[in-house]
Parts: sequence; structure tokens; C-alpha cells
Amino acid sequence: MTDTGRMLRRRWFDDVTASTRLVVYACAVAVAILAVGTVVHPGFASASSVRAMVILASFIGFVGAGQMLVVLVGGIDLSMPWVLNAAAIVLTTSSLGQVGRLPAAIGLALGVGAAVGFANGMGVAWLNVPAVVMTLGMNGVLQGLSLGLSKGLTCGSCASYVPEPLRRLVVGQLAGIPAELLVWAGVALFVSVLLTLTTFGRRVYAIGNNPRAAFLAGVPVRAVTVTLYTLSGMFAALAGIALVAYGGQASLGLGDPYLFESIAAVVVGGVSILGGRGNYIGVMAGSVTLVAIVTLLQAKQVPEYGRNIIYGLVILTILLTYGRERAND
Repeated sequence: MTDTGRMLRRRWFDDVTASTRLVVYACAVAVAILAVGTVVHPGFASASSVRAMVILASFIGFVGAGQMLVVLVGGIDLSMPWVLNAAAIVLTTSSLGQVGRLPAAIGLALGVGAAVGFANGMGVAWLNVPAVVMTLGMNGVLQGLSLGLSKGLTCGSCASYVPEPLRRLVVGQLAGIPAELLVWAGVALFVSVLLTLTTFGRRVYAIGNNPRAAFLAGVPVRAVTVTLYTLSGMFAALAGIALVAYGGQASLGLGDPYLFESIAAVVVGGVSILGGRGNYIGVMAGSVTLVAIVTLLQAKQVPEYGRNIIYGLVILTILLTYGRERAND
């Protein structure tokens, strides 16, 4: 192994330790919010309330999984809102509520996410377009295509409902456990294994820490980057599929809240916005934290602008805290 390779491997082990510490912090914040909520609003942390909050957090968690993957290499994905929305529209308009058409419809919806993610990755990795510009531009392109092809969601098939088996998968239960949470657990397992137990995961962290050193160590930086953006698109599409199954029908603006929330969950979950450090369990805790904060503020009748202010303050505070920690490493 070369000196560069040994250096990257040591750095990877150091970052795993640091990421574990930040995951503990993120989980502690989630527990603290629930505890505070119980004090100021009795019944806030009841079993039914926590269950509802975790289910809502799972939608943020799906989008946050993809956002985390690109943030780990110093990128960002701003195309998620309309990837999510487009996937939801594609699912309902191609399935037409028919069970027999469901597998193909799911494949098409995920394919939309993969195609957009692949285009984002190619633009960022091969054309050197800044991630903010590339993904924001793709979001606009997809918004225009979605509105144009669906005629503003007024086309004949746009009023179709989600096939019942998919709806049961999201809103049903298995052995008393909400099926949606089992799907989220599967996503968590996949992402965690990918990042911690595979060579690909070590390459992701190496690129996030030092892309040039990773390239010199033989890491295919461009290929990994394209793969991560492709996965990000697919996770956004998965969120769209889950959301439209939960609600029954597609709607315009379905994905708009999830851009800000996915970034917030990633940052609150301890993922370094500079790349190279983070763990999906932390993102899950961050997702629950955000939903718990919003639920508590809604219970106390805080207006929407106040919730947005608190979101921003949380993100800035965590960024400052983690940024100072990384500078001292």
C-alpha cells in the first residue's frame, strides 16, 4: 500500500470515530427535544405521537439519504424537490391505479430519479459545473417538463390514485409495526452497509476529505461522484413514491418542503457540509429532531415564519459548531 493509501486509511478510521461521536450528539438532541416537548406540552411524547412523528420523519430520511451521499464528497443536490414531484406524477400517471401496472410504474419513477441524478453527476464530475448550479438548473428543467407534460397536473391520467398494494405498503402494518418504518429501516441498513463495510464507502470518505489525494491513491473520483448523484436522484424518487402512496394522489409542489428539510437533517445529523464525515444514523436522528421541533411549535401555535427562522438558526448553530470542531482536528 502506498503512503497516500495508508494516510487515507488512517484518516478514514479517524473520521469513523468522529462520525460516531456526532451521531451520539444528534441522537441526544432528538431525545432532548422530546423531553422538552413533554414538559411544555403534556402528551407530546406519547407513544402514538412519537410514532406519527417518526413516520413523518421517514420521508425526510429518504431524501436525506441521497443528500447525505453527495454532501459527503463536498457536493449538494438542489434538484430533489422536482425529482420527488416528477417521480410521484410518473407513478400515478403510468400506473393508472392498476395493480398490474405497478411494477413498471415504480421502475419508471425510480428511473426518472436515476436519470436526473446521473445527469447531475456527469455535469459535476466531468464538466466541472458547480454542484449548486448544475442541480438547481436540473430542478428547473424537471419542473418545466413536469408542468408541461402533465399540463399543470390537469391531464386525463393525472387524477389517478396509487394502486392499493403500494398504499398498504406505506400506511399498513406488519406485526404491529408501521410498514413505512420497515422500509426506512431497510434504507438505513443499505446506506450504512454501503458506507461502512464496503470499499466504495471508504472511497466516498476519502474523496470527501481530499479528492486529489484520493485520486493519487487510485480512487476513481469521477465514477464515484456520478454514482453518488445517481443514488441521490433515486432516493429522491423513492421519497416521491412513498409520499404519493401516503397521500393517494400526486400534487404540485409535493417536494418543495423537502429540500430545506433534507439539508437541515443532514447538518443536524452531524454530517460535515465540507464532506468526508457523517453517518446515516445521525441523519435519521436529525430527521426526527426536525419533525419534533415543528410538531412542538405547531402545538404551541407558532406561525410558519417562526418555524423557518428556527430551522435556519439550528442549521447555522450546528454548522458553526461542527466547523470549529473540524478546524481543531
